[in-house]
Amino acid sequence: MNVDILEFQEIIWQKSRELFRDMPWRANTQPYYVMVSEIMLQQTQVDRVVPKFEAFIERFPTIEMLAQATLADVLQLWSGLGYNRRAKFLHEAAQKIMTEFAGQFPQTQAELVSLPGIGVNTAGAILAYSFNQPTIFIETNIRTVYFYHFFINHEEVSDVELRAVVEATVDTEHPREWYWALMDYGSYLKRQGIGQNNKSRHYKKQSPLKGSVREVRGQILKLLTVTDFEEKELRVELQADDRFEPALLSLQKEGLIAQTEQKYHLKR
Repeated sequence: MNVDILEFQEIIWQKSRELFRDMPWRANTQPYYVMVSEIMLQQTQVDRVVPKFEAFIERFPTIEMLAQATLADVLQLWSGLGYNRRAKFLHEAAQKIMTEFAGQFPQTQAELVSLPGIGVNTAGAILAYSFNQPTIFIETNIRTVYFYHFFINHEEVSDVELRAVVEATVDTEHPREWYWALMDYGSYLKRQGIGQNNKSRHYKKQSPLKGSVREVRGQILKLLTVTDFEEKELRVELQADDRFEPALLSLQKEGLIAQTEQKYHLKR
């Protein structure tokens, strides 16, 4: 580690003062809000998430209300964010919190990763942002910062290597604000064209939406938020090509849609 830790921390805190971004899940760090925001922010930019988050919380202001909702209601609110399995996981996580944790939000990593859609890094983010615990987690903005300051001449950097540096440099007294600062600085660096996440051994370039099966999945779900359709009606509406069948089958397999009396509908 060639960079002085105290010097690095001072850089991050300076960038925090310059680049802080106000977000609704920062204004209110209750764990439910943070969980919703973290799952929404997987694969989706902040500016697209903020209005969706606000609408979602207005409709489902508590974990209990989200758990009691139908999946169809949740998917309708989620429409436009993409990667709709995240909505299903979020719904199931709320239900598990109500049934297995008696409505009390889990406060340990082991408990959090038992929830659908919550991995180690998302659990770490929830613990840091909601409970101010100095956990260690990694996501793309954090990678960007550490690659820029510690791995500028490296390739194929593993998250094991990266976690060691994150752990050595984390501000254990102010972890919530520390990770906010890293996120804002990382976002700034990416806007300057200094992303460098291709240095990560775990980097996978996101496939384009246009022309993909994922695009058709989204189109099917968008139609079904309006009304139920027979398969032939969906094919006509979408001017179906060879992506239609795998899209339809995968949505059924994942439990996002179902078929009743020949008509497809969002899973109720």
